[in-house]
This record gives sequence, structure tokens and C-alpha cells, in this order.
Amino acid sequence: MGREQSQMSYTVEQLVAVNPYNPDILPDLENYVNEQVSLQTYSLDANLCLLRLYQFEPERMSTQIVAHILIKALMAMPAPDFSLCLFLIPERVQMDEQFKTLIVLSHYLETAKFRQFWDEAAKNRHILEVVPGFEQAIQEYAVHVLSLTYQNVPRSVVAEAINIEGVSLDKFIEQHGWIVEGKGELVSLPRNEFNHPELRKASSANSIPLDRITRIFPLLG
Repeated sequence: MGREQSQMSYTVEQLVAVNPYNPDILPDLENYVNEQVSLQTYSLDANLCLLRLYQFEPERMSTQIVAHILIKALMAMPAPDFSLCLFLIPERVQMDEQFKTLIVLSHYLETAKFRQFWDEAAKNRHILEVVPGFEQAIQEYAVHVLSLTYQNVPRSVVAEAINIEGVSLDKFIEQHGWIVEGKGELVSLPRNEFNHPELRKASSANSIPLDRITRIFPLLG
């Protein structure tokens, strides 16, 4: 099974590299999207290629496939994949209710409005649950945002961001190795250069100043 899946990936990547504008590869790319969904893999390049081909062959566009691509792109946040994909989708198609919903969800994620995101997602489970791993991917994105923002964060904020409470939240915190303080109401997040600016200063101290780099360029010429 592993060898077959690897061969399939290699074949699709070759098709994209050699024939990116050949409409004959549309079925292969669509099958590859379905494979990404079922195997929980991801290929932005292949998906962008498919969306470009749909621009040239609009009558062959599968809205179901496009929805899967956009959901997978949301799962890739904080990468800007969703915007890249949306740029290739005609506005008339974006007016479809499921795409309007995904655009709203994207906005909530980009602005870190996690409570609104989870509320909207709960209303549209029929759109999102067809792609396995969606909830877990968004939770990890929420963790990423929290780690850039807080040194210590109230437990209630963590619960709202990842949409988990009670014992399940305790397990989530334990799995990430976070330290709980303040009678269990405060979560201490790992230090990084964003939530601890002094680490950024230390990192900068070890870097080469820009003016020294510019003086080196003529010597290299």
C-alpha cells in the first residue's frame, strides 16, 4: 500500500511538472484531491494546478473537489494557501453557499476570532466533516496563535481557542507539555522569540549586521 501511494504521488507530481496546462490530467488531479482527503496528505502545488485548469475548463469544474481543496487549505494555516486557492476560483463560484461559508471561516481564523469560528463551524459540519482531521488541524493553528501571543494564558482562553473543555482540555494541555499554574486557571506556554522578546534580541545579537553584509557583496563579485 505504501509503495502504491508513493508511486501515485510521484506520478501526479510529474504530471504537474511536465503538463501543468494539459486538461487531460484533470481526472488524475481530482483523484489526487480525493486521495489527500482519505489519506490526510496535502499538496498545494497539485491543487493549484487543478484550480488553474478549471479556469480553462469551467464546464468540468467539480464544486465538491473545489470545496475539498479549500478545506485542506484552511487546515494549512498559518500558510496563506486559502487565499492562493481562492484567487483562482471565479467570483460566481465563490457565491455558492458552501464557499461563502468557508470564506467566513477563513476570516475568523485570520483574525483569531476562534469562538465565532467554532460556532460557525458547528452550524456547517456537513461541509467540514467530509475532510478528516479538520478539527485537529485548526486546534493546532489556534495553539500556534496563542504561543505567539501569550507567555501565560487563562485556561478559559485556551478552552475557547481550541473548543475543548473539562477533562479533554486537561489531556490536551498534558499532551502539549504545558505547565498549569494559578490553581489550575493559568497555562504557561513554552518560551519563544515572539512571546519572550528578549529571546529575539539574543538571536539578533548573533546575526551579521546588514551593513557588514553589503560590504561583503563587492568582494564576492
